[in-house]
Amino acid sequence: MTRLVALNSEHHRELRIDTGKIERQGANLRMVPVMPGEFLKLAIDYPIVLTKNAETGQFVCVALFGFADGENLYWQDGRWDSLYTPLNIARQPFFVGSGDDGQPMVCVDAHSPCACSEGAGERLFDEDGKATAYLQKIQGMLAQLLDGEKQSAEFVQQLQQLELIIPMHLEVTFADGKAQRVEGLYTVDEKKLQALAGEPLQQLHVSGDLARIHTMLTSLGHIYALIERRNRREATAAA
Repeated sequence: MTRLVALNSEHHRELRIDTGKIERQGANLRMVPVMPGEFLKLAIDYPIVLTKNAETGQFVCVALFGFADGENLYWQDGRWDSLYTPLNIARQPFFVGSGDDGQPMVCVDAHSPCACSEGAGERLFDEDGKATAYLQKIQGMLAQLLDGEKQSAEFVQQLQQLELIIPMHLEVTFADGKAQRVEGLYTVDEKKLQALAGEPLQQLHVSGDLARIHTMLTSLGHIYALIERRNRREATAAA
């Protein structure tokens, strides 16, 4: 069970992070929220799509890892098999919290298997209680995620205003003949996008959202690579 606590240089002076266990935290994730600033790196390996937050009903950008709940086809042989690991995986076990004054602060999951108080691992604070280079790197990631949440919300709002979001009708057939319909995913309506002109199109271009949209659409080609990953996994299991 996750237990978030505010990171403190006194209480967590000896805390270490086993970086070898970080990516394992995403081993059973079918998708993860991603930020517009990551799109170009993500598009090398992952399909980037939209889904709805189960609690708020709001659209959110995600990288798709698999077709079934709990299926991550990028987790292979105990390691993450891709060129880029999404920020929401790489920043584990750290999160952005909010202090009494409303200001963001770094929190850590005290129950995370990545966290340890002895043995090998990256220290967060030196003997003087100052942030180590590793912690500074994590703080940078969290800052990117915090800024990215705002950018992502603005990006989605732009898509909604232009009525560009449509459901994906995704039904895949695997090498063993099994078919699976994948529900709850959305993408950009290419026909409506191509029909845009004048100020709306200029606005997308100036904001950088037009390039992000094209990156998302291009990334959908990785769905075929996901199918192949699933076929290889099933073949290995059968053997």
